[in-house]
This record gives sequence, C-alpha cells and structure tokens, in this order.
Amino acid sequence: MREMQALLDLMARLRDPETGCPWDREQTYATIVPHTIEEAYEVADAIAREDWEELRSELGDLLFQVVFYSQIAREEGRFDFADVARSIVEKMTRRHPHVFGEEFYATAAEQTAAWERIKAAETIKTPERPAGVLDGIPLALPALTRAVKLQKKAARVGFDWGAIEPVLAKLAEEIAEVRHEIAIQAPPERLADELGDVLFVVANLARHLKLDPEAALRGTNAKFERRFRRIEYWLAEDGRTPTDSTLAEMDALWERAKIEERERFPLLG
Repeated sequence: MREMQALLDLMARLRDPETGCPWDREQTYATIVPHTIEEAYEVADAIAREDWEELRSELGDLLFQVVFYSQIAREEGRFDFADVARSIVEKMTRRHPHVFGEEFYATAAEQTAAWERIKAAETIKTPERPAGVLDGIPLALPALTRAVKLQKKAARVGFDWGAIEPVLAKLAEEIAEVRHEIAIQAPPERLADELGDVLFVVANLARHLKLDPEAALRGTNAKFERRFRRIEYWLAEDGRTPTDSTLAEMDALWERAKIEERERFPLLG
C-alpha cells in the first residue's frame, strides 16, 4: 500500500544517522515501550468515549510504534516490517483452521479451546524450561487483566470454584484479613500483600460474572470523575471551590449528583 510505504519511508528518514531526528535516533526498544503502552491506552480511551475521529488518530499513533520497533530491528539486521506482517498473517491463518482449513467448531467455546491448544503447541519447550499451565501471560499486562488470565488458565485444568458463592465467601475472608492487619498496625508490606489478595479475588469474582474488571473499574473511574466535576460546577456557581467547602457539603452534592445521574441513566449505580 502506498500509505504504508510512505510511513515506512518516514520512519527510515527519522532514524537516518546523519539527517534524521536526534530524539528518534536515540531511541531503543526499551525506551519506546512506555510510549507504546500509553498509545494502547489512548486507543482504548477513544473507543470508550466513542470518539471515532480520535480513534483513527490514535490507531495511527499505535501503528507508528510498530513501525518504530521494526525500523530498529531492520537496522540491526534482525527483521523488518514485512517480516512482522508476514508473521502475523501466518499465525492468524494457523490459529483459524476452521476458517482457512477443514476444521469445524460448533461453538465459540470450542474455538477458544482449540486456539489455546494451537497456541500452546507453538510455544518453544526445552528441558530447562518445560511447558507450564500459566505460560504465555505477559508480565506487563495491567494487574487486574493479568489476574483474570492467570485464573482462566488455571481453571482450564480444574483449579477453580464451580460457583460464585465460594468466591464471595473468599472475598469476605480476605477483607477480614485486611481488617485484622489494620487492627494490629501491620507494616505496609503486610497490608499490601493482603490488599493484593482482595484484588485478586475481586478479579476472580468478575471472571465468574463474565465481566472485565478493567472495564468495570474504568467505568467507575469515569463515573467518579463525572460526579466530582458536578460538585465542582455547583460549588463554582456559589463562588467556591472544593478547598473552600466541607466534606459534609461535598458529600451532599455527591448525593445530588447521584440522583441527577440516576434520573438520566437508571441503570447506573
């Protein structure tokens, strides 16, 4: 594609040792990673806001990250963008035998199970590193997302509760342990450990409810932001800021914001 080639040429120009951009020339795989993660989140944000023009722009930024890595690898003689594209085409073809081959799966669950089997077969195994049930889950994933993926893999070999009630009981147990650590004034590392257990069980509860905990938390973050901005708006009408008001006043306005929002969106909590 002409546009894709133009992007590849632009990246090569930016990295040119003599005439390129000093900042772009200095970058390495590792230094680009934070930008890649940020761009991925900005894509997710544009989708959450249903801002399709912004999504087009953010997808371009994310694609630029792929081209950046590919250019560095090309300079080092490792691979180039064509190799990256070829690799993903081959992988997706291999993992969709029901589309590009003769396999047939009656349900999405069967297809997902087959996907995991094919993916596991692709993993390089050695005597020094035998295959493990939890292999293949990136450490850099958001913690709640990674928790769900770990739990899903363990569940496939039977390490899972069969109902929601035991999960709720475990959540109550973990919260009680946090209360205990607070009561005995435990050191921060102990509190962090117990709080981590609570969050892990919350992720497990979300999985059993077939909900995405990251998406749920993003929704609550947005709800908090909307309601707090209403508090700021109403205070500003009175010539004040949150700093100038009491907790009781802000709490009353928070309840007002909740009522206002529930009247407009009855399904919101």
